[in-house]
Amino acid sequence: MLDYCVIIPAHNEAQYLPNLLDSLTQQALLPKQVIIVNDNSTDQTEAIIDRYAKDFSWITKVNSRTGVSRLPGSKVVAAFEKGFKEINQPFDIIVKLDADLILPKNYFEKITSVFLDNPNAGIVGGFAYEKEGTEWKLNHPMDKDHVRGAFKAYRKECFDKMNGLRCSIGWDTMDELLARYHGFGIVTVPALKVKHLRPTGSSYSKKAKYMQGQAMYKMRYSIGIAFLSMAKVSWKQQKPRYLWDSMVGYVASFFDKTERAVTKEEGKFIRSYRWKNIFQKISGK
Repeated sequence: MLDYCVIIPAHNEAQYLPNLLDSLTQQALLPKQVIIVNDNSTDQTEAIIDRYAKDFSWITKVNSRTGVSRLPGSKVVAAFEKGFKEINQPFDIIVKLDADLILPKNYFEKITSVFLDNPNAGIVGGFAYEKEGTEWKLNHPMDKDHVRGAFKAYRKECFDKMNGLRCSIGWDTMDELLARYHGFGIVTVPALKVKHLRPTGSSYSKKAKYMQGQAMYKMRYSIGIAFLSMAKVSWKQQKPRYLWDSMVGYVASFFDKTERAVTKEEGKFIRSYRWKNIFQKISGK
C-alpha cells in the first residue's frame, strides 16, 4: 500500500475542523503525517489543532499569516506551501484538504488503491456532497473527470513534474491541465462521497468572479475559450452577471499585462486540449 501525507490550510475553521479530523483519525488507512496550517485564525482553530496533535503524534501544527481574505486562490496555496515544507515523512501521495469536510472511513484506502491500479493516474479524488434539508446531494458542477480543489490527492511524481501548485486563483484547474501536459491522468471515484459542510461559493464575491476571468488569462486561454468556458458556468448557475464580471477580469488582465501562470508551451497545450474538448462536446462524441 502507498503512503500519503495530508496538508490542511485552516483559517477560522473551529466550526468544521473537528469533523474533518475525526474522519481522518478513523481512516482505515491512516496517513503518515498531517500538517494543519493555522492561517491567522482568531477563533478556537489553534486550540483544536493542539488538542488533536497531543492525541495523535502524526498531526502537526504550523502557524502562518498569509492573510484573512476568503477569495479563493493564492492564499490557500501559500498556506499549503508552508505546510508542504514541514513534511518530514516519506510519501507516495500528497493530499490537500479543506477543513470543512467529512471523509468516508475508506476514503484513503480506496484512493491509494486507485493509484496502485492506475500507474498513469496523477490526481485522484471522490465527489462532493452538500446538505439540502435532510439529504446529502451531489454538488459537482464541473466535468466528471475533475477533482474538486477541496480534496486533491497527487501522485508524488506528478506533483514534482508540475513543480507543485501555482499560487493563483484557478490553481485547481491549472493543476489538472498541467498534470495532463506531463502525461498523467485524472481519476474520479464516484463511490467516494465527501461531505462538504460549507456550501460551495458561499463566500465568493464579485471580485472573485472577476478573478476567475483573470485566472483564465493567466492560463493563456484564448478569448474564445474563456468566453465559452465562462458562459457555460454562467448558464449552469443561472447567473448572467457571472459572465460579465469574469470577462471584465479577463480583458482587464490583458490590458494590465498580468503575469501569466504557465509557460508558452504549457499554454499551447492547454488551448489545444480545451478546443479538443469543446469540439468533442459539440459533435457529441
